[in-house]
Amino acid sequence: MLAKLVAFDTTSRNSNLPLIEWVAAYLAEHGVRSEILHSPDRTKANLFATIGPAANGGIILSGHTDVVPVDGQPWTTDPWTLTEKDGRVYGRGTTDMKAFSAAALAKVPDWTKGGLKRPIHLALSYDEEVGCTGVGGMIDWLGRSGMRPRAVIVGEPTEMRVVTSHKGGIIGTCTVIGVAGHSSQVHRTVNAVMYAAELVAYGARLGEEMKAATQDAAFDPPYSSLQINIMRGGAGGNVVPHEASFFWEHRALPGVRLEDCVDKLRAYAADILLPRMRAVSPATDIRIDVLAKIPALGAEPGSAAETLALALAGRNATEAVAFGTEAGYFQGLGIPTVVCGPGHIAQAHQPDEFIALDQLAACDRFLDRLTEECRK
Repeated sequence: MLAKLVAFDTTSRNSNLPLIEWVAAYLAEHGVRSEILHSPDRTKANLFATIGPAANGGIILSGHTDVVPVDGQPWTTDPWTLTEKDGRVYGRGTTDMKAFSAAALAKVPDWTKGGLKRPIHLALSYDEEVGCTGVGGMIDWLGRSGMRPRAVIVGEPTEMRVVTSHKGGIIGTCTVIGVAGHSSQVHRTVNAVMYAAELVAYGARLGEEMKAATQDAAFDPPYSSLQINIMRGGAGGNVVPHEASFFWEHRALPGVRLEDCVDKLRAYAADILLPRMRAVSPATDIRIDVLAKIPALGAEPGSAAETLALALAGRNATEAVAFGTEAGYFQGLGIPTVVCGPGHIAQAHQPDEFIALDQLAACDRFLDRLTEECRK
């Protein structure tokens, strides 16, 4: 099953419809109906399916179908062909995160034989890797459906440890519009790159302030962060640049308001930088845009999801992680949610991405215990 899913090139820039349609056909062969929830432009889709009785109290198994690009990475295997070697299987998405979805889909024939007294739901999303921008349509649909699931398990790679808390995130861009001209005419121009650099430097200071502010030892690192990860600008060595831009990301501890960081960047641009720029030309501007927000997952000690996942995983303690997932969206609906899946996050997004076979076996055991739980 994992080999079949990996063979679909579902890099986020591509459509995931071939994979979704294949999964829907596979489920239909076993008598399972799928709800296909298309993107506004109908080039991508989420899938939601229910195995077992149409009743409340079911368990949602959640996974995203998209993967990050392989462009420029030094792969030694074909990223779209599952390759087994030395106790591992290699391929794009093996760890992040087609293995969990494959393990669940492989259990469908057993689940459809009957005996489930509580339903198992499969929730497959699109565009998680570009800011969790696809799952919203499924969350809206689920909220309107009237379903009352008992718990959600998001199968991102945690080495089958039970994660009950992760940071939230907000990402976006900044575009600085200056006044171009010959580099000798500095008094008549506004250097977009240099003003963008001032804002980047301010962002770096904000990041240092976050290190000294609220900390939570459960996370690594234990503080919120702000990073500038892409920067562009300039047309020539003797030309004052008209435009510059950068991409920023803010990862925040649970309980920290994501928008506070954006508000500070905008205030610095409006109060400190723009007055100097517009003293030369009123046409100058600084635009700070939000592309996506990923809600944090907050710990809910003793929740139905935590209790269930600890029992299924054979563990007695929960953990927190710094990376983001779609879990906060489900929690926002009032459904207890945890993150627990095979593989290690260190393999995610890497060339020669792999998952160990013993991790797949551990996930199988987890789902076998879930099967028994839903037959009680």
